[in-house]
Amino acid sequence: MNRYVGNLPAMPGVFPDYPAPVVRNAGAERELVLMRWGMPPPPRTGGPPVTNIRNTSSPHWRGWLKPENRCLVPFNSFAEYAPEPNAETKKKDVVWFAINEDRPLICFAGICTEFKGDHGTKSKPIPGPHQVYGFLTTSPPHQHRTHALQQLAALFDHSVGAFLKAWPSR
Repeated sequence: MNRYVGNLPAMPGVFPDYPAPVVRNAGAERELVLMRWGMPPPPRTGGPPVTNIRNTSSPHWRGWLKPENRCLVPFNSFAEYAPEPNAETKKKDVVWFAINEDRPLICFAGICTEFKGDHGTKSKPIPGPHQVYGFLTTSPPHQHRTHALQQLAALFDHSVGAFLKAWPSR
């Protein structure tokens, strides 16, 4: 694997529109690069960069499902906001998730591309081009549907290579 990002400092979190380490295909090898979290939105709807992609049958996303646009986003834990505000603070709590207490390194499945437009805020745009990525998601298991609208697609050792080479048949 080619590693172009050098030694990275500890990252306490990764946030939309900020860089994060991502593994992608580079010819016959894989490389670790920094990419900005957020794919270009569909042109008809516009809006902010898209962080989570669920409808992979959409014409907007289909072009990025090829192996050359697949990526892995390594993590050992992640957070989401609680579905309802906390009764005391009136704000949504941040809820952390991990595979287990040891927090082993695993990966989210994603897609990536080069985006030539601006990222950042309207008052402080960051001109492109940008290497960007988004997570692939799926419907949550039935028992979690009351809490989550989507579930991130996590990959383990045995499925990483298969995902980067070919899209699973449906």
